[in-house]
Amino acid sequence: MQLDKRTRRAWLSDISTGIGAMALAHLLQQDAAGEEVQSPAKLKPFDLLPRHGHHKAKATSMIQLFQNGGPSQMDLFDPKPLLNEQAGNPHPENLETFQLNNKNVLLGSPWAFKKYGDCGMDFASPLPHMAAQADQWCMIRSMHTVNNNHPFAISMFQSGKPFFGFPAIGSWLTYALGSENQNLPGYVVLRDPAGYNTSGKTVWSSGWMPALYQGTEFSSSGNAIAYLKPSVEQKDEVRQRNLKVLEYFNRKHLQEHPLESELVARMKNYQLAARMQLEASKILDLSDESEATLKMYGMDNPTTRGYATRCIMARRLIEAGVRYVQVFPPLKPSFQPWDSHNDLKNQIETISAHVDQPSAALVQDLKDRGLLEETIIVWSGEFGRLPITENANGRDHNRNAFTTLVAGGGFKAGFTYGATDEFGYAAVENRVSVPDLHATFLHQLGLDHTVLAYPHRGRNERLTDPEVTGARVVKELLG
Repeated sequence: MQLDKRTRRAWLSDISTGIGAMALAHLLQQDAAGEEVQSPAKLKPFDLLPRHGHHKAKATSMIQLFQNGGPSQMDLFDPKPLLNEQAGNPHPENLETFQLNNKNVLLGSPWAFKKYGDCGMDFASPLPHMAAQADQWCMIRSMHTVNNNHPFAISMFQSGKPFFGFPAIGSWLTYALGSENQNLPGYVVLRDPAGYNTSGKTVWSSGWMPALYQGTEFSSSGNAIAYLKPSVEQKDEVRQRNLKVLEYFNRKHLQEHPLESELVARMKNYQLAARMQLEASKILDLSDESEATLKMYGMDNPTTRGYATRCIMARRLIEAGVRYVQVFPPLKPSFQPWDSHNDLKNQIETISAHVDQPSAALVQDLKDRGLLEETIIVWSGEFGRLPITENANGRDHNRNAFTTLVAGGGFKAGFTYGATDEFGYAAVENRVSVPDLHATFLHQLGLDHTVLAYPHRGRNERLTDPEVTGARVVKELLG
């Protein structure tokens, strides 16, 4: 067969259904764009080979349980007795609000708080399973951010910038550290199969980094990876022959254009897509999980089953060597499920019932398997809520204070850090910014946030941008 008589691009177009039509179309589009991307010193471009960081790491991987919408700190983690005592009275200050229908009247919490674990950590009643893991959590009550608007606050929490188009932290980690499994992406996203939460795919964008480092969506129902399997089934020998021909054209093109470094990245993406066909389905098949494990996560309960599936998949992906897994909540009661502008009690109880048990089970499961110390689990939203009422029984957005929970990865267990004012409006003691939190995550994963950089348009970009944000590693949180 005279392979040279056909162009590489024509052949790719013909066999696109063998690897995934949509994925290949995207890669071909990037081939045509031919963008030149450089890499900083000591970091290899365009691969996911495992790499060492700047110093010895305490953790090797990370799971983000993102709770978009803004969980209410004073209703779940940060009890404020004076808030309940003064409920119905005006707040002594005229608070910054996002909506126009706030009356500056204090709203008490509808739930009682109790102290849990040997550490005596405070939790309210909607999260009993997470409360039972109190001795594993590091609770940061003094988080604050820069914007009261969901999309910008979410972007800030994910990328360190309140704007779109910047790489997410998962992209930074896979760029810097690669992946321990060359048959799977380094950064995997698990969302509700019913749809997208706020900001959609921009939340796991690699920004101006190569697409190799962006989040790859895996589904917790149906085919694990969209478009990975051909719509028309092919015999193994046919698929293998097609891949060999594809490899021939790639190598030939590289010989003719040896300085096109981005071509190497495209070839690695094609190869990864082919390997994923064999690996992903096996890794994400939960049929070999024990009945006890499935029950611990809540797989026997229709309310928790969807989120439980994603949490189990997250654990299996980490076990398989994936560097960063991002898990999103269900689209109930809305695509911003923690956004309690009205009917706060019912809305928080609804979303808590979905995520509480699986979140706690993930912590316990990783601990039981000896993986918690090397895996960072972070449970957080993008901001908090106000102590004043909105729509009579809800709370508005609050960028000045929120609570983040972290477990594993060398963070202090059973530890509460920071404080808010007497009504829970603002972080006032041991304040922690989002860039501070990012710097601390990077530190635990062996990376110096002041050194890790990516050259873009003549500037060394950094996740934390320390010269601007003053980001620091919060060593008080670390064991």
